[in-house]
Amino acid sequence: MPYVAVSALSHPGLIRDQNEDSLVVGPWTLCATMTENPQTLVFPLGTPLVVAVADGLGGQPGGEVASALVVRRLASTGPLLTDDDHVRELMHTCNREVYGAAGGDGGGRAAMGTTVAGVVFLPQSVLAFNVGDSRVYAAPRDGLLQVSVDDNPPLGPGQRTTPVVTQALGGAATYHAITPHVLTASLAPGDRYLICTDGLTDPLPNDILDGLLREYDDGRAAFELWKAAIAAGGPDNITLALARIADQ
Repeated sequence: MPYVAVSALSHPGLIRDQNEDSLVVGPWTLCATMTENPQTLVFPLGTPLVVAVADGLGGQPGGEVASALVVRRLASTGPLLTDDDHVRELMHTCNREVYGAAGGDGGGRAAMGTTVAGVVFLPQSVLAFNVGDSRVYAAPRDGLLQVSVDDNPPLGPGQRTTPVVTQALGGAATYHAITPHVLTASLAPGDRYLICTDGLTDPLPNDILDGLLREYDDGRAAFELWKAAIAAGGPDNITLALARIADQ
């Protein structure tokens, strides 16, 4: 029977006092906390399975609340996500719920927000989605391919990353609509997807990610990716999930 093996971890990094990232794998969530070691979960390929990360916006109170709200909604709704329209509708729902939880009354969480990126595994296809600059990569052995769309302003000369996002779930004092990015692709045994926050991708260029994913699989790959981000300074919260499709 085909199955999905997902290895995941979340860590505050070396600079931040608090982890504002959250993670969902099927019904399992990890909200604004950390794992000592990569966790590997296995699910039969059949009922829609959502794997996603959410990165609470830094510099604004309540990022951990926003990210936790979104992954919990994904956990409860994931089995119903059978097509791209359902994913878009859920992203709009999450956006409204983050604004609703923030209150919009000038309180301490009035501008809380989060990015989100993830995949939904269906029996013969995968739906990749994001709002913000957390990422989804297809990770075949012959080269890493980013399939999410970064919601960042254009980079200046010599600039590889920026902390500025052009859209998020919540993140403003008054309600702003979003345009979710959703991509549908076919699915086959051996396919792998990396879903991660920018605490992994800001310190590590794609060639480093690609090299590690060519060499390692599953929990070892997740550990080596985390270790490389820490060795590069661990400047932000690091949350990642590596999902692999197998047929036996």
